[in-house]
Parts: sequence; C-alpha cells; structure tokens
Amino acid sequence: MDPASPAARASLGRVLVSADRIAARMPELARDIVSWMGEGEDDLVLVPVMTGAFIFAADLVRHMPVRMRITLATLSSYPGTATTSQGVRAVGDMPGDLSGRRVLVVDDILDSGRTLRWIRERFGADRPAKLATAVLLRKTVPAALSTPCEFVGFDIPDEFVVGFGLDYDGCFRNLPDVRVLHPEGPPR
Repeated sequence: MDPASPAARASLGRVLVSADRIAARMPELARDIVSWMGEGEDDLVLVPVMTGAFIFAADLVRHMPVRMRITLATLSSYPGTATTSQGVRAVGDMPGDLSGRRVLVVDDILDSGRTLRWIRERFGADRPAKLATAVLLRKTVPAALSTPCEFVGFDIPDEFVVGFGLDYDGCFRNLPDVRVLHPEGPPR
C-alpha cells in the first residue's frame, strides 16, 4: 500500500460482525433462499454485484445445493475514497436476458438503497419469473430499511465498514470480519 494513500491513513476500528457470526449465518441464508426458489426446473441465476459482493457470494453459494448460473453485474456507487454513494452506474459486465428466470442479486451492503432500486428497475424490465435480493449487511437507516430486500445477513448501525469484500480505496476487502473504519485515522 502506498504510504501516502488515503487507505494508509485510515484506522481500523472495532469488529462489528465477526468471521464466526458470518460463517454461522451463511447456511441459514442459503436455506431461506432455496425455500424462496420453490420447485422448478430452471436454474437460479445468481448475480453478485462486483466487486464488493464476491466474498459473500462465494461463501453463500457453497451452502446452496441447487443448479445455478452465476453472472456478474459490475456497478459502482462509491468510487475511490468516497464514503457516501455517488450514484449507481454500470462500469462493466451486466447479465444478459433474464426473462422468465429465477434471479437472485447478491450485494455486500444496503445503505442508501440506490443500488438495489437501480437493479430492481433494470432487471425487472426483463420480466424475470422471480427476482429477489440478498445483502450481507443492511444499515439501520430509513433509506435502507425502506428499500425492499428479501434476504439480510445482518443489520448494522450507520458506520463506514470494511472487510469481507467491502473496501476503502480498494483496500481491506480481504479482512475475514466486518470492521468499522475511521478514514481520517483513529478517533481522538
């Protein structure tokens, strides 16, 4: 890491969701999702929102004994060192035709609700047979709580967090747990 980068100045705070709690929650979420799918011959189309959801999605699918196709959606709403959403935009891969399919969108965090609302509008236009969303984390703020999301790993307070796929300026995604981040260094 470049010592002059914003991430080098940042300070990791307390663990908000431990790796053990995350590991225990994965099979529960997977069971709920498989139940939501219902009977049918169609594969599930699982759409992880890149890059933040890749670790969550990888751990989740290991507990889902169903046929699925995985296709990525590369979106951005927090460029660089931004700690508030800058609006959603597609910056790479997007799924093809989803009409008549059972679709599960997997994202790392629900905070402003912009990403999931954008996805529901965009993917809903394809008229999938079923469309649901799963997030590892949902902030307990009005915007997040009022955004439809069928599967939630953990509700958390309104703090900037990193780890388990969530980053700050491209760093900290590899942490095994979810931690509070202080972008300007340790609190005084």
